This record gives sequence, structure tokens and C-alpha cells, in this order.
Amino acid sequence: MARPLPAHAGGKGFASIHRRLTWLILVGATTSLTAAPLPTYELILRDGHFTPAVLEVAAGQRFKIVLKNQGEGPAEFESTPLRVEKVLSPGVTTFVVIHPLRPGRYPFFDEFNPQLPEGAILAH
Repeated sequence: MARPLPAHAGGKGFASIHRRLTWLILVGATTSLTAAPLPTYELILRDGHFTPAVLEVAAGQRFKIVLKNQGEGPAEFESTPLRVEKVLSPGVTTFVVIHPLRPGRYPFFDEFNPQLPEGAILAH
């Protein structure tokens, strides 16, 4: 004979809970399959110099920049208009995700080397 569910179970049987969990798993799997990967760009920082000096990106679309410090000392990727700042020790690789941009030029610089030229992101 089946026992009644305890009061704390909310009156839901195993089959009902199993159906809900199955549905949540399917929705999560479908969402992850349909999510497009972020466009990714690589930016090398070496003793105050950026390679490439200019990144050209699509306007209106989020994107990721993989930052690699290949210099001898610390480096910083900083952009005032983008409100992004990332400090990297020598040999470190990290990334930043940039929100969708309007068409335009967005400068960035290395605060450890302010005497050197800025880089820029050009959104088209």
C-alpha cells in the first residue's frame, strides 16, 4: 500500500517532480545549444605596446577580448569610455567582455606606460 506524501512535500508526487526536472533540463540544454558564441579578439600587451593597435568590431554586438601580457612587467588594459580596467602580471592571460557599442572609436591605453600611443576599438 502506498504511503501518503508528508505535508512538507506539498502534495506533489515523484512523477510530477520528475517531469518538472526533466523539463528544466531540456530547456537549459536547448538554451545553451541556441546561444551563439561571442566574437573573440586577441590583444597582446607587451611593455606598453598593443598588438594589434586597432581592433575592428561589429557595432551593436557584444564581444570578448582575450588579453595576453607578453611583456617583462605588469600591464593594464584601460578604457575610460568603455569603463573597463584590467591589470595583468607578466605572462598572464585573461579576458574582458564588452557590451554592444555604437559605431565609433573607443580608445584604450596602458596606464603603466602613459607616454606610449593609445590603442583603439573601432566599431562599424
